[in-house]
Amino acid sequence: MNRNYLFWILCCFVFASCTTQPQTAVKELQISRVESMPNQPQPYKMLDWHEKAVNFDEAIFDFDATGEFRPFIWLDNAKRNLPQTTFGLYTVIGDVRQGPNKNKGEFHEAINSLGALMSAGLVGIDKRDQKGYNFVKMVQNYFNTDNGWNIMMNNTCPEVALLGGGYGRDWWYDVFPNVLYYAVSELQPNVEGADAIQKTIAEQFFKADSILNGNYDYSYFDYAEMKGKRNQIPYQQDAAAGHAYVLYSAYQKFGDPRYLEGAKSAIEALLSQKESRFYEVLMPFGAYVAARLNAEQGTNYDVSKILDWTFDGCTAEKGRTGWGIIADRWGDYDVSGIQGSLTQDGGYGFLMNTFDMAWPLVPMVRYDQEYARSIGKWMLNAANSSRLFYPYEIPDKNQYLPENKSITRNVIAYEGLKKVDAYNTEEFKGVSPVALGDGPNWVVSQPKLSMFSIYGSAHAGIFGSIIRKTNVEKILQLDCLATDFYKNESYPTYLYFNPYDEVKKIDYSSEQGVDLYDIVSGKLVAEKIFGKGSFSIEGNKAMVVVEIPAGSKIERSKEKVTANGIVISFY
Repeated sequence: MNRNYLFWILCCFVFASCTTQPQTAVKELQISRVESMPNQPQPYKMLDWHEKAVNFDEAIFDFDATGEFRPFIWLDNAKRNLPQTTFGLYTVIGDVRQGPNKNKGEFHEAINSLGALMSAGLVGIDKRDQKGYNFVKMVQNYFNTDNGWNIMMNNTCPEVALLGGGYGRDWWYDVFPNVLYYAVSELQPNVEGADAIQKTIAEQFFKADSILNGNYDYSYFDYAEMKGKRNQIPYQQDAAAGHAYVLYSAYQKFGDPRYLEGAKSAIEALLSQKESRFYEVLMPFGAYVAARLNAEQGTNYDVSKILDWTFDGCTAEKGRTGWGIIADRWGDYDVSGIQGSLTQDGGYGFLMNTFDMAWPLVPMVRYDQEYARSIGKWMLNAANSSRLFYPYEIPDKNQYLPENKSITRNVIAYEGLKKVDAYNTEEFKGVSPVALGDGPNWVVSQPKLSMFSIYGSAHAGIFGSIIRKTNVEKILQLDCLATDFYKNESYPTYLYFNPYDEVKKIDYSSEQGVDLYDIVSGKLVAEKIFGKGSFSIEGNKAMVVVEIPAGSKIERSKEKVTANGIVISFY
């Protein structure tokens, strides 16, 4: 061959691998448990979750509120870990363990406080300067230096730890506050000391994963001694998902390649399990990290396995058996999509856990659009069912405290929704579902009002930032960027699921000229929208629509599709 011929072959190869032709449609992958959920849950009502989260912030962060068990917030002047005043929020309404005059004002939980700050940030509320307080700086007291752990923990000190809420004996309680803190720090940036705390957390998690070396068979990990510990609490192998999430976020933030390797190591530890070890909230974060690593780093982790472990639930006899995603109809209500126990008296779902599921799984479809339909269908069910936790959204006969609902300001929900009554009360025999909470069981003299969960309701901003209604009832617009923290440069991206059998037309508006590219079908579905426009979605299908500037140059390589050099699809 002569050189000119070789050059011509090389040019053809380059052209073939970098073409302006759109991608081919991706193959849909199903989550089997989602398939057992209805396409159109009944009865149907979609709340304005954004408004719910905004109103929650207004009601909870009000030091001047008056009335029974109010205000819901107080100042803690103990100055644990840092020489500054912090704040506490009641875990549930009327919690007898808490408040400025109980346990020296020191018993409050990071999962509550950090969740509330994240929720506010997600709906556009700046908590760095609100009513004269920098709540984001104040929450740093949960960074436990006094005990040598040097991570965010659920309390500020061990003196109050045994009152509840994990703290150094229940692994998810120690890992999840750090997942939350990374989210808060992204949403509410440029706070003094935050970068240093995030860096230290990453170092601690990297060391822990290195020492564990693939074996996460522990009830918790002592981050001071750097040793795994076992007690009466089941082993929590899905803590690896939490480690992976924080470490990959840290890699994106700081660029240290050790954190990338740590994230991979943790995902591999998670996938090494022979069965689901889902415990509370962390497992779905593993699916997100695995999908993102596959897309951005070229790995080949089994995302389907983690999703099935999440939805089908924990099957391990020595684990949190039965913990997964409910797919059922209780009484006159479809309750599919909520997270909790599949087995306790027929099912027991929890609001906070359901909110938290959406955080990793909706943005996951950006990195693996094969699951778009399953996640879209699950979100329709979960968002519809979640309203039933709120006392103004479920009939009085199906809830424990209808006469007290006004204290909730329509922003504080019941902790749980159960298929049958948990307290063997005569009036609830034969009633299903029942909105209630575990609060009265936690401690003697706890009031019934403790069924109303502030800490569960505090995470409403996840739904509030993701979910928007469209012109077609039951077709939601789900923002895939809202909780995709520490992402690379991206265009607006939305997941739509059409639960109907026929094609539906979705209105779309933009103040600038845009094209809409669907990364599921691999084609433009609308062009030159300026002002009002629309696109069509087939029945029982999903689309992941990326809004790009009108006339954008779309290029495809083997690994990704870009518009104007910005990645819009990884397939």
